[in-house]
Amino acid sequence: MTRYTAAEARKHLSGLLNAAERGQEVVIERRGVRFVVKADRSAPRRAKRRESIFEFIDPVVMEGEWTWAWGRKGLRFAPRRGRAR
Repeated sequence: MTRYTAAEARKHLSGLLNAAERGQEVVIERRGVRFVVKADRSAPRRAKRRESIFEFIDPVVMEGEWTWAWGRKGLRFAPRRGRAR
């Protein structure tokens, strides 16, 4: 068991956390009150997959086989041409 005062714990916080992570018992004492530092080994929660905010209808757009092209009416989607597969 490793004991620290609050001032010592503040100076050596990263080492204190490393010791607790390795499973050592770490106690911090402040004004007669003891605090035990332990690592929480619970499994991390995975983020939920969010729904897409876009709806893709054209399969060419889904495959990424498009580009932007300038025309008489301005900027528009255009299929990629001449790509060798």
